[in-house]
Amino acid sequence: MTKIVAVTASTAGEAHTQMAAEALKRTAQAMGHEIVTEAQSGAVVTALSPNDIQQADVVIVGTDGAVERDRFAGKPIYAVSTSEAIRNTEMVVQSAVALVGQIPSLGAIRTTPHPHDPLPGELPTVEREVETGAVATPIAAPASKFFVGITSCPTGIAHTFMAAEALKQGALKLGHDIKVETQGSVGSQNALTDDEIARAEAVIIAADTHVDLSRFGGKRLYETSTKAAIHNGANVVTAAMDAPVAGGGSGGSGSYVDEVNRAKAERSESRSGPYKHLLTGVSYMLPVIVAGGLIIALSFVFGIDPAEGTFGDALMQIGGGAAFSLIVPVLSGFIAFSIADRPGIAPGLIGGMLAANLGMGFLGGILSGFLAGYVAKFVRDKVNLPANFEGLKPVLVIPLLATLVVGLLLVYVFGGPVRFIMEGMTTYLQGLTGTNALLLGLILGAMMAVDMGGPVNKAAYTFAVGLLASNLYAPMAAVMAAGMTPPLGLALATFVSKKHFNQAEQEAGKVASVLGISFITEGAIPFAANDPLRILPACVAGSAVTGALSMVFGCTLRAPHGGIFVLAIPNAVEHVGLYIVAIAAGTLVTALATVQLKHFFPRKKVAVVEA
Repeated sequence: MTKIVAVTASTAGEAHTQMAAEALKRTAQAMGHEIVTEAQSGAVVTALSPNDIQQADVVIVGTDGAVERDRFAGKPIYAVSTSEAIRNTEMVVQSAVALVGQIPSLGAIRTTPHPHDPLPGELPTVEREVETGAVATPIAAPASKFFVGITSCPTGIAHTFMAAEALKQGALKLGHDIKVETQGSVGSQNALTDDEIARAEAVIIAADTHVDLSRFGGKRLYETSTKAAIHNGANVVTAAMDAPVAGGGSGGSGSYVDEVNRAKAERSESRSGPYKHLLTGVSYMLPVIVAGGLIIALSFVFGIDPAEGTFGDALMQIGGGAAFSLIVPVLSGFIAFSIADRPGIAPGLIGGMLAANLGMGFLGGILSGFLAGYVAKFVRDKVNLPANFEGLKPVLVIPLLATLVVGLLLVYVFGGPVRFIMEGMTTYLQGLTGTNALLLGLILGAMMAVDMGGPVNKAAYTFAVGLLASNLYAPMAAVMAAGMTPPLGLALATFVSKKHFNQAEQEAGKVASVLGISFITEGAIPFAANDPLRILPACVAGSAVTGALSMVFGCTLRAPHGGIFVLAIPNAVEHVGLYIVAIAAGTLVTALATVQLKHFFPRKKVAVVEA
């Protein structure tokens, strides 16, 4: 535990000064340190006593101009702007604590105003001088490192870009540089070059889907989820420095840290591998479902059962006859691709088509994908051919053997049982009414808000998307409506009860409203991360209400994404008026629950001790 004293003074006024002091106090205490703060605004609002300064191990000066520092003689001082103290508080405290004991026998460390002092919002360039009597010796700042990264999530919309931004901010906090390639719904953006990969200290893969790692051989490679990167990008960047080298080796050191990281990576793969493979399949399947579902909906403009040869019939052939026929094969093929890379695609696609023809539905697609992937991987790794024939493995041996094994297993072993399960589930869901429909909607709705893009959310979403291939559209409607509710409800709460939200949260509410109507549940993440004990219950309650009402009203949805914008397409949503009512009701419940929880369970305020 380190004893810290801090002085804050902002040219922007007393509020900014107090915010910096409060941010430093809360963060330092949360990190297990003792801290006493002094907030200055014209006159000193709170003052440090001589005893506080004497007992302190380090001093943090968070000011936008020069302040009197003679009283800190003999103490290490870390100086930043007030904006930096507010926005990157944890980094500031860590950097200050790092000065303690750094030069125990060389006297005082002091910082002086400098023409290149940071502007508000910039990272500090602190000039620390060691007073040794006759000579002032500068302390070298940690060397800046360069990293590269890739982010990818199943839908390729929100988490992909949020994780990329979090990694950039995390690297910036640590004084490093990073370039992040986003593999989103529109393909790869900001692509990494060979030169950038070659000079990178390490590679960071923050992805929930399969990412091709072949170009990173010989580089330190750290794999994690988008959620981990969003939660703390700086920690991810730090962990990447000790990551094992891709393709074997340990970065040249064979260190104990590398061995520990390798073991952790293996355990992580064993725990999260199947989930990641499934999400990879879903991410490639989504565009097929979106295109097919919306084209089918457009065909209804020309009648529910268009005559043969009409334009409506042509649209139905494109959406239903072609696109929807590919749903299960694509799901299966890219699950196998995630497991075995390219050798898994052919047996996965063929197995998926066979599963669809056998009436096994999306469950059969999932099963055939995993079978094809693991069989192809086994053949690739275990079947050895003479060197002259090794080139035949990817084009002949693996596709032939894997497809045969998967096909025979589906026809003679799994086909009947899975078809029976799928038919039973379809019949049950089609007949859901009253209480049963309400309960299913409650469960699916609550799952969408529990972790806002995490495993539980994706499980509900994948379930609903998979049922589209079996012409079951009600769960999809409940899931999308429930996913829109959290950001919309929180946006409404920031509007009707401004006193419960600070200025930054009010601005975030405006953004959340746009994300909410677009069915991007992640718009609620900043609120939930800052106040999970009150925000999450409110969001779960609102989403559960929306999901339940959607199911009870009999609403259906033929497109797995698009938010409020798909409502304009005729027949894309059945009972569109009641669907809007369900979304509005859940939004209202979320907003009211948030405001009430904040009112009756306010955060405990930290007392400011005045001199």
